[in-house]
Amino acid sequence: MYRTILEDLVRWKNSPRRKPLILSGARQTGKTYILKYFGKKYYKNLVYINCENTPLMRDIFKQDYNVDRIITSLSIISGEKIVKGDTLIFLDEIQEVYGGLTSLKYFCEDAPDYHVVVAGSLLGIALNGDTSFPVGKVDMLTLNPMTFSEFLLACGQESLHQLLLSKDWNTITPLHNRCIELLRQYYFVGGMPEAVSAFVESGDYQEVRTIQTNILTAYKKDFSKHAPKNEIQRIELVLDNIASQLAKENKKFIFGALKPGGRAREFEIAIRWLQDCGIIQKVCRVKKTELPLKFYEDVSAFKLYFCDLGLLGVLMKSPVEQVISGNALFTEYKGAFTENFCLQQLAADPRLDVYYYSNEKSTLEIDFLVQKDSEIVPLEVKAEENLKSKSLNSFVSKNPQCHGLRFSMNPYREQVMLTNVPLYGIGYWF
Repeated sequence: MYRTILEDLVRWKNSPRRKPLILSGARQTGKTYILKYFGKKYYKNLVYINCENTPLMRDIFKQDYNVDRIITSLSIISGEKIVKGDTLIFLDEIQEVYGGLTSLKYFCEDAPDYHVVVAGSLLGIALNGDTSFPVGKVDMLTLNPMTFSEFLLACGQESLHQLLLSKDWNTITPLHNRCIELLRQYYFVGGMPEAVSAFVESGDYQEVRTIQTNILTAYKKDFSKHAPKNEIQRIELVLDNIASQLAKENKKFIFGALKPGGRAREFEIAIRWLQDCGIIQKVCRVKKTELPLKFYEDVSAFKLYFCDLGLLGVLMKSPVEQVISGNALFTEYKGAFTENFCLQQLAADPRLDVYYYSNEKSTLEIDFLVQKDSEIVPLEVKAEENLKSKSLNSFVSKNPQCHGLRFSMNPYREQVMLTNVPLYGIGYWF
């Protein structure tokens, strides 16, 4: 299945300032698949070593970080000749090997002509743990679950994908119902590659749900195996509460909902652990609409979203029937699915910085405030066909330098202070 990150990988390969590459992302997002595909397609040969399943890798970096010795050892372990520029060295589950991440510094400094990529299921934990991180010596990319555009391509909808890319709304609008049908499928299937592949091959929603449930179970097993023992219960509390908190009118994360008297300091580590695993996305509030938005970030107020819409459906126990019963899946749970869908598409674009906005009295709230380069774009998300946008209109009136975007179930429409874009167009708009 095609992943848009492949274009980033090709740019990395051809960059004269290329450094060893770290590819992070949640478990089961397809990191191993895409790096193997990249190595086989764009290099003369690929050296792939799974550090977790290769006992000889455990001591390879303990002696020293002499790159010539390490290259010789990797060649012997893999049984492959390693040639500068022609061979992609892919070390998977790198976090399982002592000194593996540290070694990237020496590949960068002493052997920049070797092409080295690393990945791992819990790499984010290692990067933010006790590991010596090679600051400034690596390039980094993140692989998120498949976006709606990637889902369309997997479903054989190349022509529709190209049409949406063109933003030719006069041609797109007559196909609105077909796009909504495909969007409804994506709401249930989500973007985990195994689930998408099963859906494309069989169209069996129950098989998809079984795969999603198994992935979520694997996540929870990671908690018990890798998380600090005193944080496991808090991690599970946060995970289990995301669905119910997204189903509230006010989606700001409330610690008191986790347990009576719950406080931020009790759950900071748990939330950070889930973030580092790539399982959740954190969107902080900003109080001002001035550049850069990062300066006005309020880290004490935030929303939490799940990494994948399909897995969120497992947490919410949404029945398969909602997929085929009109727009029920969009409108249930007070728009939780729709807002999570939009965040999932926005988070996949590294050019975008995503926040939400509310004023001091919390009387006005904008679902998402996006900064792209020097532009600030307020976004309102509608799960239904209701085109009333009191908050967005008020916000744009007070911030005339901003043009509002409303993503809803309606076709494309230009209005005085805002543009209505159909939900299926959010990943194409930017």
